[in-house]
Amino acid sequence: MNSSDSGALRASDNHQPTTSLDKLIIKVGDLLSLVFLISACIIIFEILMRYIFNAPTIWVHETTTLLCAICFMYAGSYCLACNRHIRIGIIYDLVSSKVRHKLDIFISVSGLVYMLALSWAAYDVAQKSLFAPWGDFRMETSGSAWDPALPAIIKSALFMVVVLMLVQYLLHLIKLLTPGKGK
Repeated sequence: MNSSDSGALRASDNHQPTTSLDKLIIKVGDLLSLVFLISACIIIFEILMRYIFNAPTIWVHETTTLLCAICFMYAGSYCLACNRHIRIGIIYDLVSSKVRHKLDIFISVSGLVYMLALSWAAYDVAQKSLFAPWGDFRMETSGSAWDPALPAIIKSALFMVVVLMLVQYLLHLIKLLTPGKGK
């Protein structure tokens, strides 16, 4: 029996949350995962209405797109909270814990820089979707027959999730750089 069969954990298998924010994100994410079930139920409702009652809806496709888009965006923060985000496991598992610590710092700094740039861009996109060029509050709509303000909601949610991930990377970096607190 080789060591891979013995059930020994690899270094990349450490998926525990490292901050209180991570723990909260995981709890919210676990609840938010139910939104996929709700989306599936809404789609089933549409199928029944369309093919059994010959009464298709105008809101189902855009609503499920919104719900799933928000969940997919939040998934980035959830993966980061579970320590499953950016890493090449085969390399990570081959190096010493000291090198892993340095890789974790590099990943956190890289993620922080990327999220800073992305938050700036996401703010610009969200701001333009919420306000008219002359400054009045006006949420961008989809342009469909139903015409909800879903694009503005999705773009605003993207900005909020990116800022959340920015804070996560910052907290992870602080923890990694604090003597005795890093992994």
